[in-house]
Order: sequence, then C-alpha cells, then structure tokens
Amino acid sequence: METKSYTQPDYLLFVLATTLIIISIVFSYSLSVYTVLNYDYNQFHFFIRQLLVGCVSISIMWFLAHMQPDKIIKIIGFSLFFIFLTVMLLMPFLPSFLVTEAGGANRWIRLPGFSLSPVEFFKIGFIYFLAWSFHRRILDKPKKMSLKDETLLLLPYFGVFGLVVFLVAFLQKDLGQIVLLGLILFIMMIFANRSFKIFMILGAIAGVVITALILVAPHRINRVQSWWSMVQDGVLMFLPKWADEYLRVKEFPEPYQVGHSLNAIANGGFSGTGISEGFLKLGFLSEVHTDFVLAGITEEAGFFGLMIVLSLIMLVVWRIFKVSARVKDPIYHLFTLGIGLMIVIAFLINAYGISGIIPIKGIAVPFLSYGGSALLAMSICIGLVLSISKEVENE
Repeated sequence: METKSYTQPDYLLFVLATTLIIISIVFSYSLSVYTVLNYDYNQFHFFIRQLLVGCVSISIMWFLAHMQPDKIIKIIGFSLFFIFLTVMLLMPFLPSFLVTEAGGANRWIRLPGFSLSPVEFFKIGFIYFLAWSFHRRILDKPKKMSLKDETLLLLPYFGVFGLVVFLVAFLQKDLGQIVLLGLILFIMMIFANRSFKIFMILGAIAGVVITALILVAPHRINRVQSWWSMVQDGVLMFLPKWADEYLRVKEFPEPYQVGHSLNAIANGGFSGTGISEGFLKLGFLSEVHTDFVLAGITEEAGFFGLMIVLSLIMLVVWRIFKVSARVKDPIYHLFTLGIGLMIVIAFLINAYGISGIIPIKGIAVPFLSYGGSALLAMSICIGLVLSISKEVENE
C-alpha cells in the first residue's frame, strides 16, 4: 500500500497564532482590573486562567501539527460535530448545577474549575461536516441544474441548519453564532459550485429568518432600536423627509457600551495610553477583556497597536487560505477554507459591533477575547490546519 510522505507543518502559522495568544494573555491582565476589583478577585485571577488556557492551547496546536492529517481530521471533525450537537440538544434538560445561565439561556456546561461553551467546538465540527458532505454529494454535481433539483440537493443542509438555529438562536438565545454559521454555510456553498439563483433564494430566506428571530425576542428588538438610535441621523439625512416620521426612533438612549467603546478607541490616539493605563475600562466599559477587547487594546496600544493585531490576524488568515488553495484533497480544501472564513467573519462581526456599524452580537474576537472555550476551540482549528499544511508541497 502506498504511504504518503509529509512535509513540515506551516511553522509561520504556528508562530503567528502563538503571538496572538500571548497578546491575549497580556491584555487579560491589563484590561480586567475593574472586574477584579468589583468582584474582589485576586489581581491575577484572569491572567492566571488565560495563561493556563493559553499554554494548553499552544500545546494542542503543536501536538496536532505533528499528527498525520489522515489519522485525526476525520475523527476530530465528526466527534466535535456529533458530541457537541448532542450536548446542545441535552442542555435544556440538564440540572442547574451542570449548566451556567446567561441572559435566561443555558449556554455553558459547568465542569470542575471552568465552564465550557459547546457551540464554540460545534462550529469546528459543523465546518468539517459541510466539507465532507459537500465533497460526497455536491462537488461532482453539474452547476446547471433545475431549481427544484438543486433545492432537493441542498435540502438536507437546510434541515441541519434549521436544527442548529433552533438549538442556538432559540434555546441559547445566541443569534450572533447563527449569523456566523449561516455566512460560513453560504460562502462554502459558493465554493461548492452552486448556481447563483439558489444564493438569491437563500439570501431572501435568511433575511426573513433573521427578521423573525429578532421580532420574537424583545431583547433583540431593544438592541436593534438602540443601535439604530445611534446611526439613524447619518442614514436618514440621505432619505426623503417623510421617511423620518416612520423610521426615526425617539426617546431611546444610544448604546451605552458602544458609546464608551468609541470613546476608548478615540482616547487611544495613535500610540495609546500605555499598557494598563487605559481609563475607559475603569467601570465605563464593563467586561472589556471579553467582547470589547479590541476597544481596550486600541485605547492602551493605540491605532499603531491595533494595526499590529490586525496584521497578525490577517497573516493567520492568509496562511490558512494559502493552505486551502494548495492542498489537493477537496475535503481539506473546503475545511481549511471554512476555518479561515470563521476567523474573518467573527473578527468583522465583533469589530463592526464595537464601532457601532452593526448591532452588537456578542461574538468573541478570535485568539484575543478572554475565555477558555473560544481559545481552546481556536487552537484545535489552527492545529488541524497545521496538520493539513503538511500535505502541501513546499514551493
């Protein structure tokens, strides 16, 4: 039997990801000062936790990078998909001591010493499931098909995604993750050579579904109204005067968090206030080390520091897309493409949210936001891509 010969993993990708993890460890200490004081934690509470998770994450990347992809990708991909899909199905029925509630929904599994967010790991399995299934069922199908035949071809994926919408958007009340997974599904279908007409239909359906999910949840309506109150002046000035009467939100406060996020970004200037010298984190911008970490980094490291972070993330994505473009196995091609898309979309959703361009979605910044689940999941992603990169011939 023929045996494959593997090259070295993409060590530059490993170094870039490790650098971002180190940055997250530093800012988990610098930006968490108010939360530490408010809850009377030890001053190194968040730093030690992020340091431990960071070290484990780097070790996972290194370990997976030196494994043969044929031996781990399929096993890990399907395991993450089925195990965490099952966990999310069972979460509403688990006793309270096993789950952690947030916003009236069970989003975390409570384990000794830490909590685990199943959706963070499910996303990896979902991407692998799409890559594997698209290869088996879609890639060899002609692009020109009747709308009925193409709809029937894609119907199982709509069913799976509908289940995910129910589990994540309804039961966990996390619309941001649904937007992220929906965009990944949509773009991966494009690379699976589907026709333009099906994407027009999917776009229309997605618009209706997202609107419905917002309308059935009062907290989402309030969030959208709060966001619109901040941006409406800039939009309505380009519309006819009669539109102002119907679209303007009156007597609704502008988003508190986003306002202080923008103040933090402005306060950083070009060079920043200095590490640990930020002002807005002191009670004005709560939990800045999590969802608003980019605003905190910009205040303390300035526009220059933000550009360094942005460049590192762009380089990570570039290396992943490079592996995707050059690997011969179609499953690995689609899987690495999906991982790169996940990082890009998550970063953009967070960045646009904290700057007021779109409503806040509560999506963590890849590598940078404090939190064990997101960082561990991201390390698995990078580790699997590093393993796959060994099948790419050196230039």
